[in-house]
Amino acid sequence: MLDISVIVPLYNEEESLPELHAWIKRVMEANRFSYEIIFVNDGSTDHSWNVIENLRKQNPCVKGIKFRRNYGKSPALYCGFQKAQGKVVITMDADLQDSPDEIPALFKMITEDGYDLVSGWKQKRYDPLSKTIPTKLFNATARKVSGIHNLHDFNCGLKAYRLEVVKNIEVYGEMHRYIPYLAKEAGFDKIGEKVVHHQARKFGSSKFMGLNRFVNGYLDLLTLWFLSTFGKKPMHVFGFLGSLVFFVGFIALLWLLGGKIYNLANGYYGDLLSHHASFFIAITAILLGTQLFLAGFIGDLISRTSPRRNDYQIEKELN
Repeated sequence: MLDISVIVPLYNEEESLPELHAWIKRVMEANRFSYEIIFVNDGSTDHSWNVIENLRKQNPCVKGIKFRRNYGKSPALYCGFQKAQGKVVITMDADLQDSPDEIPALFKMITEDGYDLVSGWKQKRYDPLSKTIPTKLFNATARKVSGIHNLHDFNCGLKAYRLEVVKNIEVYGEMHRYIPYLAKEAGFDKIGEKVVHHQARKFGSSKFMGLNRFVNGYLDLLTLWFLSTFGKKPMHVFGFLGSLVFFVGFIALLWLLGGKIYNLANGYYGDLLSHHASFFIAITAILLGTQLFLAGFIGDLISRTSPRRNDYQIEKELN
């Protein structure tokens, strides 16, 4: 078995790839690691794949996956994880902001210190305030929701894993931000953190800027929390809410009917029930409660299975 698999997801990073490859190769040879570098080309529109093919000619440790179109970072990591063979898996971004010099220490934390996963913490960042301030707020929320209180940077691209971790978690959509949370839910709870060096971007511009990045991040966190809490048994939440709403509506309807019967028994006819807004509120509550209960029942049957969730079109591979 190889010592290390380095997985590098990338999109339009042709300028940085030769330098990144040379840097990783230098670190591996200096530490006598057996290794593979898996470049996952996420539908780049530049010459990134040509660069990867040329690197493979120079170094047989280079492997590659080329997506037919752009899917995103999570699909790239998922396919890289499927291909990885090293007993320690390292992920890093292709923009040279993650330092390969951190690899030996990360490897030691996994193999000697017994961690399942080690996440990098870019304590000193070279990003603009428009990115760092929302990132701090996002990470504070992620710590609270996930219960992993010792991580300062959930979204750091530089991470190390035991091979068993990446083979037993499913990264899809945009869930790469929450890999530590996914690992914890899969039973790998020995999660550590290492302060890592953050370098200013040398080529190009960030592919992950903008308001949508943070809005989507919070929505994904909410989804992951719900799935991890109720995903196996959605009836526990929908069934409870449905039963509660149905019960309240049913009791309100009985109260109205009882009042009407009492009035009729005493010779007072009054208005029809359909003339009172409370009657329609009670009926609506009963219908809503029934729908929620059925949603829980159907969700329990489906149990969040989607056989095509991680079905990506791979155009080429370098094995």
